Amino acid sequence: MSKERTFSIIKPDGVSRNLIGKIIARFESEGLFVVGAKMKQLSRHEAEGFYAVHSTRPFYAELVNSMCSGPVLLMVLEGENAILKNREIMGATNPADALDNTLRKLYALSIGENTVHGSDAPDTAQNEIAWFFAASELANNQ
Repeated sequence: MSKERTFSIIKPDGVSRNLIGKIIARFESEGLFVVGAKMKQLSRHEAEGFYAVHSTRPFYAELVNSMCSGPVLLMVLEGENAILKNREIMGATNPADALDNTLRKLYALSIGENTVHGSDAPDTAQNEIAWFFAASELANNQ
């Protein structure tokens, strides 16, 4: 096992339903530490750039619109195998396919409003963290 960092977003549907505390409490109870956080209203340019990897997919426009629809909470989480752990906590992208007690099974409204985002690999995590955070904005934890 190795300590690593991952990127996480509580999406507009989660923020608007006051789920921030519940979601962070879940991460912390599973051994992940918040080492960076900021609330932000994403501009269209930021959302399009962040999700550029999906630009040719049919859901891209809906995703960008959703991410710009309200404030998000951007976070950097740290812990043992943080990337995999965060993905396990989040559950499948489609809440209908998510395991019981995962964040998406508990809170997602639909596949488009699935409440949370998390990095899927170490290189993705590094790029996503750098997209929104300067190194000086991250705490040295543990």
